[in-house]
Amino acid sequence: MGTGGRRGMRLGKGAEGATAVSYPYRCIECNQEAQELYRDYNHGVLKITICKCCQKPVDKYIEYDPVVILINAILCKTQAYRHVLFNTRINIHGKLCMFCLLCEAYLRWWQLQDSNQHTDPDDLIHYAKEWDFYRMFVIASFEQAAFFIGIFTFLWVEQPMTAKKKPTFVLLLKALLLSSYGKLLLIPAIIWEHDYTPLCLKLIKVFVLTSNFQAVRVTLNTSRMLSLLAILSGLLMESIMVYLFQRMK
Repeated sequence: MGTGGRRGMRLGKGAEGATAVSYPYRCIECNQEAQELYRDYNHGVLKITICKCCQKPVDKYIEYDPVVILINAILCKTQAYRHVLFNTRINIHGKLCMFCLLCEAYLRWWQLQDSNQHTDPDDLIHYAKEWDFYRMFVIASFEQAAFFIGIFTFLWVEQPMTAKKKPTFVLLLKALLLSSYGKLLLIPAIIWEHDYTPLCLKLIKVFVLTSNFQAVRVTLNTSRMLSLLAILSGLLMESIMVYLFQRMK
């Protein structure tokens, strides 16, 4: 691969960013902190740092094409997730969260309009009104917040069992927001509506939850069982919020 592909994934000199307490580097293999990722000896001639703990390259993905990294992340590969979360400066968490909420709101609005087509028009008070979309956006926001609160509450209770030091919940929130990118698939699933659309929506939900599970596991370096229980706790809290909104309706 040419140097252009490598330079596209660079974050700056390895040792310069490693001193930032708020954004440490991590080995993508063993999750141990690292002072640097690589050293640039001659304008693109890189020597990747070897981890002192596992004796493997701290981050081999700095020489990979971004497309390859994206595919590995989509496939929930642990090393690719660690690379994206710890060793790159990605600042799209808020924008990505907003896009995902808009996708959720559009899905709910579309389902509302679809259900209203089978209702007597005389009984439709707010049919096809623009404010219905904003209402769906608010509902989706509350349900997403409930999902995160359920995860954080479970991890806070189980903190003595997960790690000796305090987990980085801010980083976990960013990881959960990034791992929800699968919700963007809701738009094409609705646009290309067909008989299998409900099945596609369920598969997208499973895919997003799987990504959330991997984000918890990679960020906190915890067991699969504990990560699964955290996701289930979030689902339980989200289901309670859904039930409350249904009762209010």
